[in-house]
Formats: sequence, structure tokens, C-alpha cells
Amino acid sequence: SHPAQDSRSSITSTLIILLCFSAPGGVSLVVPQPNINATVAQNILLSVEYSCRGPATVEWKHVSSWGTTKIAEWKSGNYVNISTVYKGRVTTFENGSIQLLNVGMRDAGYYFITVTEEHGTNTYGTILVNVYEIIYEDLHFVAVVFAFLAAVSAILICFMWLCNKSLHLCQKKTTHKLTASTTEEIELETIEC
Repeated sequence: SHPAQDSRSSITSTLIILLCFSAPGGVSLVVPQPNINATVAQNILLSVEYSCRGPATVEWKHVSSWGTTKIAEWKSGNYVNISTVYKGRVTTFENGSIQLLNVGMRDAGYYFITVTEEHGTNTYGTILVNVYEIIYEDLHFVAVVFAFLAAVSAILICFMWLCNKSLHLCQKKTTHKLTASTTEEIELETIEC
């Protein structure tokens, strides 16, 4: 590639970016994390960053298999209107982000943000939230298997101990018999002489 072409293309892209931000009625929205994985009872941050020349209205909606629910709506610098379903669970931020506290399985789904500038221009963003349960059955299964293995190992240890004890008893009896028979032979020999 030619150096003059590279500098022209970077100048052109810089001008386009500047025009987007400086054009009247222009609004931009960045969603840095479009997919969020969470577990039940966790707090999550639906992070966005918007910019526009004038005041804007921010609106968040949740769409899932249970339906569509409006979460919150606010105009920059004004009061925040949070729906009754989310009261006490949602915190809003000036940059357009929201924090959702103590998520449950019903909080899984798509979260749509709409930023509308005073001139009527708007932009949209989407975040997919997956919520997973901590499967206690799996933990229960692991605990049962661990207890079973501990019991089996305890039984094997006891069995080995018993085998060891009985082996020692057999060895003592054999030694005693050998000693007795040796003594008899010596006595017999002595008598014969």
C-alpha cells in the first residue's frame, strides 16, 4: 500500500468520525460488553457510553420469553423513572449504564437501550444476559460420591488391619510349634543315648 493513500484514508476516517460527533442531531452509543454471563443472586452492570450534543432521553427495556418490560427511563439531568418491577434493584448512571442487583433466572434475556436526542435522532444498543443457577444437585452428588469413597477406603483399611493381625497370630503359633517340636527331638535324642 502507498503511504500517501494510507494518510488520506486515515484523514478521511478521522473527518467522518468528527462529523458524526459534531453534526447537529448526531448521537452515538458504545456497548463494550454485549454478552454478560451471571449466576443467580449476582449483581451485574449493563455498561454503555453515549454521547450527543444536546440533552438525551435514555430508555432501557428487558425482552425475554416472559415478555417485554420497561426498566427505566430518564432524561440527562432530570429525574429517573424506574418501573415498579425493578424498584430497589436498579441503579442508573449518567453515561446510560444501569446496574441490576440480585439477578434471578427471569432476568435472563435481551436488554435494549434507546438513546434519543432532543432533535429526535436516536440510536439503539443490545446486551444479552445469561443467568445460570448454581446446581446444588451436582454438589450433592459429589458429596455422596466422596462419602462413599471414604467409607469404602475405611472398610478396606479395617480389612487390611484384620488380615495383618491374623497373619501375626498365625506366625506366632507356627513359631511356638517349631520350638516345641525341636525340644521334643532333643529330649528324645538324650533319652536314647
